[in-house]
Amino acid sequence: MADRQTEMQRAAYELNLTYFPKDEWGLLRLLRDFKLFRKGGRRRMSHLLQKKDGLLEMDLHIFDYQYTISTGKTSHTYKQTVFFVESKKLALPEFWMKPENFFHRIGAWLGIEDIDFDSFPEFSNQYYLKGKDKEAVRDMMDNRVLHFFTVNKDWYLEGVNYYMIFYKDEQLLSSGQIYRFFNKGMELYRLLSEQNDGPEMV
Repeated sequence: MADRQTEMQRAAYELNLTYFPKDEWGLLRLLRDFKLFRKGGRRRMSHLLQKKDGLLEMDLHIFDYQYTISTGKTSHTYKQTVFFVESKKLALPEFWMKPENFFHRIGAWLGIEDIDFDSFPEFSNQYYLKGKDKEAVRDMMDNRVLHFFTVNKDWYLEGVNYYMIFYKDEQLLSSGQIYRFFNKGMELYRLLSEQNDGPEMV
């Protein structure tokens, strides 16, 4: 099996992206307000793929990210591949979304509710969605975005202003998977950015 650097370099070549072995721009500091990047310690980014598109005012990165959580004498390191885009075409409220689990349902019974959509009950059963401005989050999650996540399960999504991150928890993707990951991330970016170009077309 090829080592990780070779694998990510291959993905960069196939996607016409630029490969960097480590974070050369201080992205970790830039993203520190996101929930993912506040977890644990020994946080590290590596094997970054980058694309800058001045015409679209977009800066895209795909990278490996890891952090370690220590509890007493034991520790565990979590690794995942993350899609991050910065673009002025995005104007996102602060929000976070993750797969819903049993504990979230208990919270709902106790009155700790997330944002649900009556017209998309499957999405509401699959995902736990929170944000400071609930109405702004509802406006962002139009029918196309809700359909995207109804079909595509078990994703994590966070956003604020011009920043968006998208990933699956504890999944370090192979070069073949990264190609599909890139396409999904770009589709999601297009759905969210088009909302600022005018009303949704039906």
